[in-house]
Amino acid sequence: MNIALIAHDSKKELMVQFCIAYCGVLSRHNLCATGTTGKLVAEATGLNIQRYLSGSQGGDQQIGARISCNEIDILFFFRDPLNAKAHEPNEMTLLRLSDVHNIPVATNIATGEALIHALERGDLDWREIIRN
Repeated sequence: MNIALIAHDSKKELMVQFCIAYCGVLSRHNLCATGTTGKLVAEATGLNIQRYLSGSQGGDQQIGARISCNEIDILFFFRDPLNAKAHEPNEMTLLRLSDVHNIPVATNIATGEALIHALERGDLDWREIIRN
């Protein structure tokens, strides 16, 4: 499966810890991420991650384009709900695209763990069947 990783600055360490904890599961899939998030996760885990621009420079839009082309199966987007972001409209577009294309999205650690366990059990294999 193709998995995208995005994390706001205050959630990057949480994303790194999440990826360390579930490195075994994630290593069996194709990963992409926005710039800094991808760099931090790759350095901490050794996972092979296709990196795009940072979110504020358009990386979230690059991932959104892949979602629009049905090239992303799962999105882990750890968001900071307490601090407004200058590029928040882009984030809402990303979430809207995920809804339009039926992409499972985890915006926090609780939904992240639910999705990663579903992925590990094979509960999300229907995504690959539909894509192929």
